[in-house]
Order: sequence, then structure tokens, then C-alpha cells
Amino acid sequence: MNVLLSIEPKYAEAVFSGIKKYEFRRTIFKRKDIDRVYLYSNSTVKKIVGSFEIGIILEGTPQEIWRKCHKYGGISEEDFFKYFGGARKAFAIEIKNAQRFYEPIDPYSTIVKFTPPQSFYYLAFDIKGRVI
Repeated sequence: MNVLLSIEPKYAEAVFSGIKKYEFRRTIFKRKDIDRVYLYSNSTVKKIVGSFEIGIILEGTPQEIWRKCHKYGGISEEDFFKYFGGARKAFAIEIKNAQRFYEPIDPYSTIVKFTPPQSFYYLAFDIKGRVI
């Protein structure tokens, strides 16, 4: 099983440049059999731009997660706490073996009845992309 995450283009770039080593989320997948995370770059890009493997997943309050991961989060403190505003829990997904696709994939031509995920959704298949 795989997951498709919606992510802002600037954070997708931070993943592939190695600046962002943790992806922060307000909710996390219930399934434990996730092999790969695919990144749907939202906003102006609207394509699947690459993928990564999951390392560890940390859980805590937003303050705890910030304290543990801020050096490797690729996000400003202001934007981090704005995103987690009102949340009691925060998750940090460790990014391993990030791969940028040579040609981003148009999800509308790959996934039947594609709707961009609000946060994430499960994919029962691999998305094949030529990796840079």
C-alpha cells in the first residue's frame, strides 16, 4: 500500500534538496503497511513530482515535535505553528530515499476520478515515474 500526500511546491523542493527531512502532519495514516509516499505538489504545479520511503514516525504535541525536528523540517517556526494552530497532536514523518521524478506525472491521466487529497489518501498501486 502507498500514500499520496498533498504538499506545497516549496516544501516538495525542500524534500528533494535534502533540507526537509521530516514531513509534518496533523493526522497520520492508520494503516501500518505503507511502502512509499508519493508527493502531489498542489497549488500551481498540480502534479505528482516524486516519492519517498518512510523512516520513523514521531508523535507528540506541536511543541514537542518542533523541539525535536525543527532543524530538519524545512519550515519556519511561524508557518509550523500556524499549520498546527489548535491541534493537540502533531506527527513528523521521517523522509528516506526521496526521489524526484524526471517528468512530473499528471494524476488526472493516471488515477481514475482523481481528486487532490486534502491531506493524504491511500493508493493500492505504485506510480511509475522516471527518477532523476
